[in-house]
Amino acid sequence: MTITGAQKTPVRATVRAGSRRASAFLARRSLTAHRRAWTAVFAAVAAAAALLGAFALVLGSLLPARPPVERYAGADAVVVADQRVSYTAKPWGSEPQTVTAHLPERVRLERSVVARAAVADGVARAVADDSVPVTAGDGASAVGRSWPSAVLTAYELSEGRAPRSASEVVVDAALAAGGRGPGGRVTLQVDGAARQYTVSGVAATGHRGGAPAVFFTEPRLTALAGHPGTVDAIGIVAERGVSADALRTSLEETVAEKGGGERGLRVLTGAERGEAEHVDALGGRGDLLALLASIAGTALMVALLVIATTISQAVHQRSGELALLRAVGATPRQLRSAVGREAGRVAVAAALLGAAGSVPLGLLMRSLLTTDPLPLPVPVWLPVATGAVGALLVALAARPVALLAARAVTRMRPAAALRAARAPEPGEPGRVRTGAGVLLAVAGLGSAGTAATQSGQAAALAASGAATSLIIAVALLGPWIARVSMRVLGAPARRAGGVSGFLAARSAAAHKRRLGAALTPIVLVVAFVCVQLAAGTTLERAAGRQASDALRADLVVTGPAAGIPAEAADAVRAAPGVAAATGLLRSAVVLAHREAGDPALDRVPVLGVTAGELAGTLDARVTAGDPAGLTGRGTVAVGKDRADDLGVAVGDKVELRLGDGTQVRLKVVALYERALGLGEFMLPREALAPHVSAPRDQQILVRSADGDATSAVRRALAPYKGLDIRPATADDVRISPSSSDQDDALIVIGVGVIGGFALLAVVSTLALISVGRRPEFRLLRLVGTGRGQLLRMRVLETGLVTVAGLTIGTVVAAIPLLAFALPATGGLPYLPPVQYAVLAAAVTAAAAVGTMFPGARGGGPSGPPLG
Repeated sequence: MTITGAQKTPVRATVRAGSRRASAFLARRSLTAHRRAWTAVFAAVAAAAALLGAFALVLGSLLPARPPVERYAGADAVVVADQRVSYTAKPWGSEPQTVTAHLPERVRLERSVVARAAVADGVARAVADDSVPVTAGDGASAVGRSWPSAVLTAYELSEGRAPRSASEVVVDAALAAGGRGPGGRVTLQVDGAARQYTVSGVAATGHRGGAPAVFFTEPRLTALAGHPGTVDAIGIVAERGVSADALRTSLEETVAEKGGGERGLRVLTGAERGEAEHVDALGGRGDLLALLASIAGTALMVALLVIATTISQAVHQRSGELALLRAVGATPRQLRSAVGREAGRVAVAAALLGAAGSVPLGLLMRSLLTTDPLPLPVPVWLPVATGAVGALLVALAARPVALLAARAVTRMRPAAALRAARAPEPGEPGRVRTGAGVLLAVAGLGSAGTAATQSGQAAALAASGAATSLIIAVALLGPWIARVSMRVLGAPARRAGGVSGFLAARSAAAHKRRLGAALTPIVLVVAFVCVQLAAGTTLERAAGRQASDALRADLVVTGPAAGIPAEAADAVRAAPGVAAATGLLRSAVVLAHREAGDPALDRVPVLGVTAGELAGTLDARVTAGDPAGLTGRGTVAVGKDRADDLGVAVGDKVELRLGDGTQVRLKVVALYERALGLGEFMLPREALAPHVSAPRDQQILVRSADGDATSAVRRALAPYKGLDIRPATADDVRISPSSSDQDDALIVIGVGVIGGFALLAVVSTLALISVGRRPEFRLLRLVGTGRGQLLRMRVLETGLVTVAGLTIGTVVAAIPLLAFALPATGGLPYLPPVQYAVLAAAVTAAAAVGTMFPGARGGGPSGPPLG
């Protein structure tokens, strides 16, 4: 009988339906029979989903974060200069690209813009707003403002009257609480010696937040600010009934294209007004986002690698079972479908659990970040969305990995599958896997070589890429690495362990794929943690050593957060017994350059120094030129490594953008070596001061002529309040602090959270392997192996895996770290021995838990009796 085309369609549908039912049946039965093996997969997938969802929550809450509106709570809009700077360049063989960076110092407006803003439609009042740091007589920090700007924070007089002369001020309620009422006297220090002012009134506002305010007359505040031709910002009070959108449009049409330098103006309304108060908040947010995104990318790589390793091991342990099913007639499609269904069901259930766990983990990570002044919002939908992101990523990754792992067995012919079912170990890794591993190893070594020839951010990126490539290469080449490891470690194990050592060495040599799967998570956690910790400690140690070697001062003067008045350094120099005194003005510059052909803008911290006093307090180890030439507004000293990168020498010009965006071309007058501790650029103080928000020194370095000049310095600084004199240390001159709360938080997130997940992967993978070895343990017991011998064998196996993993992981980490440390510091990478010892102990404990406990029941020392 001939079957027509119309009859074939229902027949094919029936066959497909039957195949699906068979696959579903196999999946259900296998899940029940292999629940212990799938438990390890479940734990790894759930932890991966929680980790990825937690990072999504942190990044999702940071993206919309804006600084709070405090100072301009009473303003309807604020006009400010654009705090961004851009750089356009044409990469190799591509179209021109533009990059943007936030400026660290306030960009000011021309004062003439105030009058233009005042005549815009819908504007009732335009107020010039300047501020100066103020220190009260008791050392409290405050902000000095003009009385007309009080309306911008909705301050109103609660007592007294407005100031009328240069000797009168209005204080807010916080300062008045100390008994400074109307008619009283208050001691204030702005940018010189402290002086007495009469309190003419007390002001109060319903908006709290920020530093206490002191209000001067507008002429007095303008004189104290020191930039009469410019203003910090312009606060706008709108006419009644004018909407925010209409006000913005009117102001943009009137003033946005006029004044403000090359970057133009911005009109801020609503929640944007906080950007005018905290000029570098968004720049800090961008830096933090970049760091967290980098860590999140590493977390994603680690999670996918762990999921792939765990699921692949679970499937490979069942290769005999799958081969037998293939031999008795199961089709390749049925086996792949069954394995995919198993992995999918486990992954979905685990991902849902991990999604729930991502919320508390993400909130914990979020609480570690010090994002002042950026409060991190958590919308109601965000935890649900981030959990869904983590769940979706791992659920999508699990099924393809399982299908790929089962592909080798399902493609076999039935007879070959039957032979494979009797084989003790699957064959060697395929050519594709081996080739990919070799290519990644070569790429990792190439990236390490690139890092060795670069510096700064380019070197760090190349080293990070080298570490990632080498870790994945180890995962792909695991069986080959395991074979070499056992040739090295097997002989000592046999000699030291007797029968147990012989069994351990033979078992490891016979199961290279299994051993490779056991080594992968250990190598992962060791290499990752070593790279993350050692990169920071290497730079920190080198910077501290350079700063310590450069320090020639024996005393340092420090002050409140507002800084030290500029006159204080002159007073210290005039004190008897002082050989030299240098005020350190700290700021940052923006350097436009190319990285691998692409345009880049780097914010680089800099020091403003007094050239005549520099040699007596700091030794930068000058290699060319003379730092005494750091005078005027057109000179700069450059670190030797940075000068080599830029291709400049003494006498050449360097183009920089100062902290407020002013573009300058500076003549190089000196090159020095200790740039890691002192910064890559040093400028004359008089050149840097006009371009910082508050031109105040952060420290004054003092070198005594003979003996200790502390008493003389203290007498010289008596007119200046809130200053402290103490012995100088390397941390006082370092261009950046040895550590910060933000750095510590990122270390906890990067090393603690991801490293903890990797340790969990060690336990899960080794537990999965141990569960699959129970028949082997039972067989060893049946042929006469004693309980003690079996226990010692497993202890030795744990030791072999741990030692091999620690060694390989350390080597994998050492390659990129060497490439990074040598050009950056001129020395070897450094990891505190205590930190490495803790890492080794944690890895050993995880390996012991994963190897010893899961196999204890049914196949370990308490297995079946002989006979």
